[in-house]
Amino acid sequence: MAGVLLWVVCPKGNATALLSLIPRSGKHKRCRVHQKVKFSTGVSAISSAVANPARSSEEKVYDVVLKQAALVKEQRGKKPLDLGTSTETDGFTDWDLLNEAYDRCGEVCAEYAKTFYLGTLLMTPERRRAVWAIYVWCRRTDELVDGPNASHITPRALDRWEKRLDDLFEGRPYDMLDAALSDTVSKYPVDIQPFKDMIEGMRLDLRKSRYMNFDELYLYCYYVAGTVGLMSVPVMGIAPESKASVESVYNAALALGIANQLTNILRDVGEDARRGRIYLPQDELARFGLSDDDIFRGQVTDKWRNFMKDQIKRARMFFDEAEKGVSELNAASRWPVWASLLLYRQILDAIEENDYNNFSKRAYVGKVKKFASLPVAYGRALMGTSKLF
Repeated sequence: MAGVLLWVVCPKGNATALLSLIPRSGKHKRCRVHQKVKFSTGVSAISSAVANPARSSEEKVYDVVLKQAALVKEQRGKKPLDLGTSTETDGFTDWDLLNEAYDRCGEVCAEYAKTFYLGTLLMTPERRRAVWAIYVWCRRTDELVDGPNASHITPRALDRWEKRLDDLFEGRPYDMLDAALSDTVSKYPVDIQPFKDMIEGMRLDLRKSRYMNFDELYLYCYYVAGTVGLMSVPVMGIAPESKASVESVYNAALALGIANQLTNILRDVGEDARRGRIYLPQDELARFGLSDDDIFRGQVTDKWRNFMKDQIKRARMFFDEAEKGVSELNAASRWPVWASLLLYRQILDAIEENDYNNFSKRAYVGKVKKFASLPVAYGRALMGTSKLF
C-alpha cells in the first residue's frame, strides 16, 4: 500500500485515559485442536510459529487457521458479545476518546480504501469500527517497509513494532490508533498470531527479494495478505444459518488474501523489478525459459505470455476458493468482501487486456467498471449462504 504513514499519537494527558479503555482480562485463551480438516480444493493454511523445514508452507499456515477457528468456535458457544459498554472516570467519558480513535481509523480507511470503506457502511457500527481498526494497523505495518520512511526501517524497528503489538493485546496501547485495535481485540475472538505473522512478512521484505518456488511465495503471500482474512473473520462474523464449518470459512478468507496478493504481484512486476525485487517463483520462470534478465529487460514475448497465463490461472483458482466462503459471512459483512473480490479479479482481466505487459503498463479497473461492480457485489451479498460446503 502506498501513501503517508499515519502516526497519530495521543496527547500525554490522555495516556492514562487510553489505558483505562481496555479490559485487563489477561491473555486470550489458547485452544488446542487435534484433528486436521482437509478441503476439497487442497487450498489449506499454516503457522509461522512452527519452524519445521519438512513441512510445506500450506501445512504450517493451516495450524494458524485451526487455532483461530477454535477461538471462534469457543465464542459462538457463549452468549453474544457485549460490544456497547462504556465507562466514566472522574467526569471524563472514556467512550468519547475511544470514539475519536475509531473515527480516525474510519477516516484513514475512507481515504485509502474507498470502495471497501463504502461497503463497511452496511455493517453494524460495532463491526464496522473494528474492521477499520484492523485495516489501519495493517496499513501502518505495511507502510513500515513500503512507505516514505522505508529506507530507514531496520529489523530492530520491526522488533519494536512487534513489542507494541504485544502491549496493545495486553491492554496497553501506545497511541490513539493502537487504542482502537486494543479495544477491538478485547471484544472479539482474535488471536495475535496473524498480526505477528504480518510483521514477519515485513521482515522478509527487508532481507529477501527472490522466491525459489511457489511454496516460498505462498508463505510470503500468507504473511502479508492472507493474515488479513484471519484477522477479519472473527469481526465480520459467520452467518448463524451457515452450515459451513468454521475452518472452511477461514480457509476461504485465507484464499482471498492469497489471491489478492498474487494479483498485486502480477500487476506490479515492472514496478517491483525497478526496485530490484522479483516476486515470481524462480523455478517456474525457468520452466518457461525465462530468467531475472528477462524481467529486467521488460519485453513481452510468447514465453512471457505463456508464463503469465499460467500465473493468472492459479490466482483465479484462489479467487474461486475464496468465493465459497464469502456467502457464509454475516449478512451485513458480505458486501465489502464481495466488492473487494470482484474488483481484484478484474485486475487479472486488465493484465490480459494489456497483452500481459505488466512491465510498463499498470493494470487497473476504471471507475465505470468499479461502480458497475458494486451492485453486482451487493446482489451476491443478498443471496445468503451457499450449498458448497
